[in-house]
Amino acid sequence: MPTTPLPERRRLSPEESRDAALEAARALLIEAGPQAVTLKAVAARIGRTHANLLHHFGSAAGLQRALARSLAENVCTRIAALIQTAHADQASRSEAQPRQVVDLAFDAFDKSGAGALASWMILSGNEDALDPILDVIHQLVDQIAQVEGEEMGVTLREDTLSLVLMAMGDALLGEALAKSLDLPRNAARDIALRQLTGSPRFKAVWG
Repeated sequence: MPTTPLPERRRLSPEESRDAALEAARALLIEAGPQAVTLKAVAARIGRTHANLLHHFGSAAGLQRALARSLAENVCTRIAALIQTAHADQASRSEAQPRQVVDLAFDAFDKSGAGALASWMILSGNEDALDPILDVIHQLVDQIAQVEGEEMGVTLREDTLSLVLMAMGDALLGEALAKSLDLPRNAARDIALRQLTGSPRFKAVWG
């Protein structure tokens, strides 16, 4: 009995193959946690070989660093878009936009898994685990400072430090800690929002 030939697998460009691997890694991170983000698991999900992923990322640690950078770039791009929209049209500024910034940062570390991924990488001995995230955040702060003036740099960095520390801590301990203190689950987000909107330099960004 004749067999039906399998459809030929489309050849992906190096960029497409890398993007597909990062998307699969992101899905594995959300579904099963950072320990599931391995070269073997990602290769199996996208129908590629272990050697193919080694070519793109060098190692499992390299894959995890690339994923961390991708997650950070995604959230920082969206924050930058919010700020650019606010500057382009004064009428578009609203009280909801600072809340969106806080939610984007907290969701990146919590729902998107960046906090768990960074912690896992550090515990696994990857001393440079946070570098990709920090690099992207630094670029965002510098981008805002160029628009608002260099004198904003220090305060923006302080605001960013506070927001990122709170977002990462909330991703790791927020639910249990809020419950033990009899506070709402979003208490840390509300605190972060109050701190940021009370900052003179943050007010200058949003008008």
